[in-house]
Amino acid sequence: MKLGLVSAILDQSDFKEMIDIVAMNGLECVEVACWPKGKAERRYAGVSHIDVYDLSEKTIQENLDYCMQKGVEISALAYYPNTMDPDVSKREYYTKHLKQVIKAANAYGVKTVTTFIGRDSKKSVDENLKDVVGIWQPILDVAEANDVNIAIENCPMLFTNDEWPGGQNLMTSPANWRKVFELLPSKRLGINYDPSHFIWQQIDYIAPLYEFKDRIYHVHYKDIKVYQEKLKDVGVMATPLEYMAPKVPGLGDVDWAEYVSALTDIGFNGYTCIEVEDKAFEKTYDDAKKAVAISTKYLRNFVI
Repeated sequence: MKLGLVSAILDQSDFKEMIDIVAMNGLECVEVACWPKGKAERRYAGVSHIDVYDLSEKTIQENLDYCMQKGVEISALAYYPNTMDPDVSKREYYTKHLKQVIKAANAYGVKTVTTFIGRDSKKSVDENLKDVVGIWQPILDVAEANDVNIAIENCPMLFTNDEWPGGQNLMTSPANWRKVFELLPSKRLGINYDPSHFIWQQIDYIAPLYEFKDRIYHVHYKDIKVYQEKLKDVGVMATPLEYMAPKVPGLGDVDWAEYVSALTDIGFNGYTCIEVEDKAFEKTYDDAKKAVAISTKYLRNFVI
């Protein structure tokens, strides 16, 4: 396994400085944020370390040469919109950019694009499943044509009132994975596995690694801390941030030794990336960099 970083936390750095920080921490890879340029709609979004519309040979070669010089590989290009947004104009905008990210991955020689599958938060799972093939088969056709895999993160995107009650990502549980994979059997579609999202959903975050081992194309390291006293007060029907918080690895409830042990059991030898979303490290940009260093030092106990 190679240990790396999701670049979104380094939003104040350009591509080269971001790579410098990754290399300085002794990390081997980076999942590069590739959002459209413009104002972010939510935290950790809107970051663009690679302009996927600038696919000139000169730009690509400069970026790849710099990565090689620093000993850093690009694990994936990342863009996490809601491609099943009920607003058709937004959906088309997100889908168009996602297809461009896939084409950029091919141009860079990167084999994976990380994203969400999306969801209409006001519709049930069954209602969303009726729409998923029509929206996603054309995206998978582009992935097939460009020899790129799509890795869907299992984050429910259910944190704020405007995402209530269903969240903005359909692939949030093993049960839903099975349903989506049955409808979209293409092996181009897989999982970007993040154990933290299963913690607060009260889902076993170890067993699915074994069942879906052939569909795991990318891995995240992010922790979650559930505050039991808060949960007892507001209950599971509350918006999740009322009783839990993302933490850097080692400061939450994930058993990282057990998790990495399971990854070695299934023979996963791909890219694994730290995702920093810990508000305790957001006062300054130096704090964000410190979070990267702390996470790396901790995870080196398990990923060498």
